[in-house]
Amino acid sequence: MNILFTLCGRAGSKGVKGKNARDFLDIPLVWYSMAGVDIYMNQVKKNGDRVDVVLNTDSEDLMQLVSQVKDVNVTVLRREPNLGGDKVPKVVVILDSLLRAEKQFNVTYDMVVDLDITSPLRIVQDIKNVIDRKVLRPEVDVVYSVTHARRNPYFNMVKEENGFFCKAISSSFTTRQEAPVFYDMNASIYAYSPKALKEKEQSTFFNSNCDAVVMMDTGILDIDSEEDYHLMQVIAKYLFEEKDGFKEVYDKVKSWR
Repeated sequence: MNILFTLCGRAGSKGVKGKNARDFLDIPLVWYSMAGVDIYMNQVKKNGDRVDVVLNTDSEDLMQLVSQVKDVNVTVLRREPNLGGDKVPKVVVILDSLLRAEKQFNVTYDMVVDLDITSPLRIVQDIKNVIDRKVLRPEVDVVYSVTHARRNPYFNMVKEENGFFCKAISSSFTTRQEAPVFYDMNASIYAYSPKALKEKEQSTFFNSNCDAVVMMDTGILDIDSEEDYHLMQVIAKYLFEEKDGFKEVYDKVKSWR
């Protein structure tokens, strides 16, 4: 099986300035995703599998940080200016990565796995679970990671309508357990079908024919604000000290300093 891992991060960010090139617990944020790939290749990759890793970015700082790690061979794909805006769907950037990697390496990939740089709290088993699920479900366009939702639109989520607040979805459920189960996309791991990336409508990519794998709820989904950035480090410190899977990743990134 040929797998392309993608790391995608642009130079600009409205919520957290320069977040993709920031440190996280005094270690470059992007290294956590690279550590996941490195451990996967050393512990999980099967004989005959090919794994390539690319960074799609317009950030010189991010390029420099990635180049400092010699354990992971990351090919930098300098992002075109038309893909650098904050309104460009990420799936477009991942498709760009796929097409350029196919041409550069002369490889036909069976799967494209994107690890979001701003979601550092994942373990290698999470990556394996998503990849294994996509292998099991070749007919789906993408398998992505989720967590159990803390709120439910049938029970304790509300909206404003005509000057009043009401349930997001009208219902007669009196307990959360009665309501349909919902999940949060936690923006961490995505395993794409290359064919779907090339053929499916990008703006509605996640509206149909998807599957998901449930990850541990780490409290904050990804780094979208300064508060997320600071609070996630508090949570990360606990996980790196108390949970073996997270500690494994942290020990790896510390070895690269």
